[in-house]
Amino acid sequence: MKTVGVIGGIGPESTIEYYRLLIAAYRKRIVDGSYPPIIINSIDLSKMVSFFEASQYDSMVAYVVDALRKLSQAGAACGLLAANTPHIVFDEISRQSPIPLVSIVEATFEAANKLRLKRPGLLGTRFTMQAHFYSDVFSRAEIKLVVPQLDEQAYIHEKYMGELVKGIILPETRRHLLTIVDRLREQERIDGLILGGTELPLILGDVMDRGIPFLDTTRIHAEAVAAQAWP
Repeated sequence: MKTVGVIGGIGPESTIEYYRLLIAAYRKRIVDGSYPPIIINSIDLSKMVSFFEASQYDSMVAYVVDALRKLSQAGAACGLLAANTPHIVFDEISRQSPIPLVSIVEATFEAANKLRLKRPGLLGTRFTMQAHFYSDVFSRAEIKLVVPQLDEQAYIHEKYMGELVKGIILPETRRHLLTIVDRLREQERIDGLILGGTELPLILGDVMDRGIPFLDTTRIHAEAVAAQAWP
């Protein structure tokens, strides 16, 4: 049985959710009453954000790879980055990582493709919505990703970093986010929504009344990791 290593803290609230989901995914697959071996290395979110803000991607890679080495030394046999945005440099991190990594983008692509989505919306941090690491993967199946307008992106990013990563869940923020989703559905004709920030399921993960599927990337990622680590 493989020990799973988690690069957490980016952010802390979703790291807690990852831990719960990994245990649940394991116990769904292994029904002998046991619990899985998981090691979490919680790194500094503020340092990661500073790397993103300054586009210091080499420094980011070095920081995350060093954290992965610690997981490997502790006994982890495979791993994951418990966040979407660091996947901007996932290929380079994966290349240097001492343990194999499961990509949240590839796992979400498989889920979207299974649902036959062709025009899903993508919400996340400003870095995620404005980067190409999601669209580069999804274009393989001619899936067109739709992102919010720039003013909507600014609102989502502000609430994401100012509230969600701190565990602050406000009804008015939820309502405004759903207003953005409704506009994307009505005006941009999205056929699904990718919650491309692992804190977003904490505020939108229970939405069932918008007429389109919401893809919880945290849950999708945890289940993909479980499938590889505990087949």
